[in-house]
Amino acid sequence: MTTPTTQIDGVSLTTKANVYFDGKCVSHSFQMPDGSKKSVGVVLASTLTFGTGAAEIMECVGGSCEYKLAGSEVWVAQSTGDSFSVPGNSKFDIRVGEAYHYICSYA
Repeated sequence: MTTPTTQIDGVSLTTKANVYFDGKCVSHSFQMPDGSKKSVGVVLASTLTFGTGAAEIMECVGGSCEYKLAGSEVWVAQSTGDSFSVPGNSKFDIRVGEAYHYICSYA
């Protein structure tokens, strides 16, 4: 576990929220000064399946979840300060009991 990111400076933020799964996941996209793209958001209590285009790194900055990568039968617990990687053109399942706050970095 590492210290979670608490602030991101110098970004270009999209103010309109991305709302998925009937409001169970809400995020905002932003671009870093180096041009890399990320989003920051929250997943509310639910079990969801996300698809990826680009590879992603999910960093937990608050709360907790369990996730399962495509092709795996194993649920892995994640809490504040943890991160996991998802390959591009793939999917992952996520189970959240309470709010899971995250930063998603796109490759």
